[in-house]
Amino acid sequence: MTDVFEGGEKLPLIEEFYTLQGEGFHAGSAAYFIRIGGCDIGCRWCDTRISWRADLHSLASVTDVIAKVASTPARAIVVTGGEPTTYNLAPLSREIRKHNIKAFLETSGAYPLTGEWDWICLSPKKQQLPQPEFYDIAHELKVIIQDEADLEHAERQAELFRNTPHLYLQPEWSRHQTVTPMLVEYIKTHPKWKISVQLHKYLNIP
Repeated sequence: MTDVFEGGEKLPLIEEFYTLQGEGFHAGSAAYFIRIGGCDIGCRWCDTRISWRADLHSLASVTDVIAKVASTPARAIVVTGGEPTTYNLAPLSREIRKHNIKAFLETSGAYPLTGEWDWICLSPKKQQLPQPEFYDIAHELKVIIQDEADLEHAERQAELFRNTPHLYLQPEWSRHQTVTPMLVEYIKTHPKWKISVQLHKYLNIP
């Protein structure tokens, strides 16, 4: 059967936009976002449920998408989803590198990694844990916190890394007014962590 994604040469594109990174290590830096459709993890608090079904989104050529990025001042691309590792990302990352642009990946790590990446942000989900390889290669661990029990999940995930990455706890947005004060106190007593506050939502930008 013919691969509708042509081996990763085409991907279901939800949206693309040039903005400031709002989360984690690169918060505040300019980046071009590429959001890919398709995710079977099903986080109950997901704020991009439109991304769950790949078939709702038009296929886009990775060559065309990256050519559009190259026409902007962007020096970094963030590939997010959905869950990008569902697909073969090697063609996309190759195309990014042709233009001397940094390639950043946001992933739960649920599926094996393809492609070459300058920065990997691992955001693990309890219902479908990351592939073991991610604990050796991710540069950043970002755990979404909805309640106090999620802190135990975050600590278990951090312990699996051989080399300590940048560690972030991020309040789940719908409960951020309650969760943020809890995280402030937690990080004060566990200073290996930093807080990620979804800066883009406070700035009202994409």
